[in-house]
Amino acid sequence: ALLMGNPAVLKLPATGGLVHLLTADAFAAALPPGVINFVTGAGRKTMPPIMETGLVDLIGFIGGTGAMDKLIKQHPEPHRLKVFAQLAGKNIGIVLPDADLDVAAEQCMLGSTTYNGQRCTAIKLMMVHESVADAFVAKYAAKVGALKAGLPWEDKVAITPLPEPSKPAFLEGLIADAVGKGATLVNAKEGGGTRHGALFIPAILDGVTKSMRIFQEEQFGPVMPVARYSDVAEVLAALKASWNGQQSAIFTSDPAKAAPLIDALSSQVGRININMQCGRSPDQVPFSGRRSSAMGTMSVAEALRAFSVETAVTYLAKDATSVALGGALDQHSKFLAPL
Repeated sequence: ALLMGNPAVLKLPATGGLVHLLTADAFAAALPPGVINFVTGAGRKTMPPIMETGLVDLIGFIGGTGAMDKLIKQHPEPHRLKVFAQLAGKNIGIVLPDADLDVAAEQCMLGSTTYNGQRCTAIKLMMVHESVADAFVAKYAAKVGALKAGLPWEDKVAITPLPEPSKPAFLEGLIADAVGKGATLVNAKEGGGTRHGALFIPAILDGVTKSMRIFQEEQFGPVMPVARYSDVAEVLAALKASWNGQQSAIFTSDPAKAAPLIDALSSQVGRININMQCGRSPDQVPFSGRRSSAMGTMSVAEALRAFSVETAVTYLAKDATSVALGGALDQHSKFLAPL
């Protein structure tokens, strides 16, 4: 936004907002007043008055689809509003019968538990072929069980307390719904699904079906569902029905088996990962999405385009006066001056 000449209003997040005090101090020391403005407080109270002014030309947003929809509707002229948003994800890890299960288990563990699974790029549902499901779940559970839970500053801790006060109860509700409909809490004996204050021990659910909330809803936390399938058509149907449009991961050693999934996913998600977890990096790879997962592409080049509108200055090439004028404008116009 700044590179393209835009002033900005930054809404500080309710969780972790204190860290931005350092950012605000740095901007205040380097930029003129009014270039970057910070707003604090509950988004439901602070954002509607700003959007209702109609002075917002572009909104950049990271969060849930419901909040994004409300913000757009609050603008009095939504047709004028450009939207650049990274939203929710329900990324599916697909394990085919010929997959290297050690690789699949390791990558799915990393993809579902890093940052407590609280990232849009996390693997939030695993669909595993029934012929290898038992072996995969055993390997996956062993890797998850080896993760140390504790406080962030403790040595080698991988699972830490959740920042949102309401999140543990929400996760417990997803587990109760799944178990009540026939799923198995694989690591119950190891404490899976229990909590100590805000510290939530990762829970692995096996036998998950589409009738369960965890199959559809974004958990955004350490509850990891495994659904079993007998035919890849079941996976394709789940992908087609999903609201997710961010990423997916395919685990296989056979290009012929990967191809139908890639062909289907190519028009459904923004990134397809082969034998690796879903993720953001490297930065030179565009971070895009479809459906309810994104509006716009996140990359340096795309961000510059998103926060700008092309303007052309033209003149008649056959008119000597216009040619002379056009050649000298960059010496007088700030807009046309070289960067």
